[in-house]
Amino acid sequence: MLVNGNEILQKAHKEFYGVGAFNFVNFEMLQAIFAAANEANSPVIVQASEGAIKYMGIDMVVGMVQVMAKRYGHIPVALHLDHGTTFESCKKAIEAGFTSVMIDASHHPFEENLAMTKEVVDFAHSKGVSVEAELGRLMGVEDNISVDEKDAVLVNPKEAEIFVKETQVDFLAPAIGTSHGAFKFKGEPKLDFERLQEVKKMTNIPLVLHGASAIPDYVRNAFLATGGDLKGSKGVPFEFLQEAIKGGINKVNTDTDLRIAFMAEVRRIANDDPTQFDLRKFFAPAMESMKKVIVERMHILGSANKI
Repeated sequence: MLVNGNEILQKAHKEFYGVGAFNFVNFEMLQAIFAAANEANSPVIVQASEGAIKYMGIDMVVGMVQVMAKRYGHIPVALHLDHGTTFESCKKAIEAGFTSVMIDASHHPFEENLAMTKEVVDFAHSKGVSVEAELGRLMGVEDNISVDEKDAVLVNPKEAEIFVKETQVDFLAPAIGTSHGAFKFKGEPKLDFERLQEVKKMTNIPLVLHGASAIPDYVRNAFLATGGDLKGSKGVPFEFLQEAIKGGINKVNTDTDLRIAFMAEVRRIANDDPTQFDLRKFFAPAMESMKKVIVERMHILGSANKI
């Protein structure tokens, strides 16, 4: 059933677990996400970025999710706009049927971010839709980065308290050292868990971890074995994800892992049988590979069997 994102995350917030928020760009990804949630008996958040909406069409995005939500009627699912860049983008998503939106004004000065977020919150709440915002900038944090450099890019807990109080945003993505994509860290992964705990204490709302793909060894190895190149990428280790949940994270965004797992299987089939051109022969196994990653992630985050 399609629900407000806050309905899913408030439960996770109160019961101290994380919910996976999985991006999709086509039917196959969406089917894998729902099948995984069904197998794990887990609530789920499905996300579409502005780029994904442009690729599929907003009516198709909403329509597919509504059909899948009806098919798997026992699964609480929220349809979330990932990284909405403007009020107009968020408004369009809300009017189309999204049940949750993110306004990402984190690249603007604090006061401008606050004002833009409040405008979206006021409109979204009038329509029964939840809102996510972001503070700080996502970039990998290395061991040799100075305190001043960290403070310049990572979330300021005191600002987070003011931001949440004035905007009434439903959940917040605090920058604590992750980054988007496969190439997150040059050195060893490092997240600022103390800063995270302080933000949770100051805000007492569900928090979000962006850039949270883990790139497990079996996913990486499958991709590399088929001729792929990940340029020595490092994801966020599972133990870091679990530590982040202990520190207050309740929504964990995942995209890169799904793409790599899917494409590794497509590559394998193409390499094994160059004569194959039946798309179903590629996509059915690729969906299963992706589903395996999602089910595993739901158990790691603690959302399995929470329906």
